[in-house]
Amino acid sequence: MMVNLISDIKQSCLRCGKKALITDTETGEIFCGGCGFVLSERIENPGPERRSFSDDRVSRERTGVGTSLAIHDQGLSTVINPTNRDATGKPISNSMKKTLKRLRTWDSRSQNEPMDRNFRQAFSELYRVKDKLALSDSIIEKAAYIYRKAHEKKLVRGRSISTMMGSALYAACRETNTPRTLKEIAKLMNIKKGDLAAYYRLLVKELDLKMPVVDSVQNVARIASKIGLSEKTKRFAIEILRKAEENKISAGKNPMSLAATALYISCVKMGVRHSQRDLAEAANITEVTIRNRSKGLLELLKN
Repeated sequence: MMVNLISDIKQSCLRCGKKALITDTETGEIFCGGCGFVLSERIENPGPERRSFSDDRVSRERTGVGTSLAIHDQGLSTVINPTNRDATGKPISNSMKKTLKRLRTWDSRSQNEPMDRNFRQAFSELYRVKDKLALSDSIIEKAAYIYRKAHEKKLVRGRSISTMMGSALYAACRETNTPRTLKEIAKLMNIKKGDLAAYYRLLVKELDLKMPVVDSVQNVARIASKIGLSEKTKRFAIEILRKAEENKISAGKNPMSLAATALYISCVKMGVRHSQRDLAEAANITEVTIRNRSKGLLELLKN
């Protein structure tokens, strides 16, 4: 612990009047060395920022975990130091040890309320699928915000926490124009697609969410990267989808199926050997869907 005496001797304690003020640079406090009165808390350290490495014996970094909506307490929880020492590093008395033990007990109990347990379970599910779906931190924050709003409106009560969290995640992906389907989220979170869709409709209705229309062009790059298609093939598929949009053929159609069908037609036109099964597996749809959608798109290219 780094404890320094304040250089300005004009400052004195507001309680006892002594000029024995001490600055604790670790806890960020200014306190009196005579009576222990704390004059200031969380003072800024003017020194340079330091990096901390895994092989360091003592962590030298001065920054902690940032605040986040995806943490059950938003990163603002109270932590009582487990070491039974005062600010000067001296051991505390037995009576004070008992007091601190009681404070730690009540502090842990205060963080075990039903709302905290709900958020812990929900956000653990959220972080579990984050890397599997390759989602950014901004999407995770948006999903946590929507879930908190749903909890505030008491929409979570009596419903599955994981399903409600999955629907909030899908809503966040829709709002940020991130191409993720209900089937993908339902499979990773081990929930039913029908329940996920019903909860999503509930969130849109009760929270008055304004969802943008999904653009099928955004799914082209995702499907093409899975089977390794060239940039030329992707560009031709995007041209097909743009024409379908102009002629209003894509209205009411599944964006993922349209993107897979456009890529299949592009592969045929460019002489790239890829079957309907390859594209159907990459897009997580059936071959019959590609055949049904290809009829309308091929007629559009003939005109």
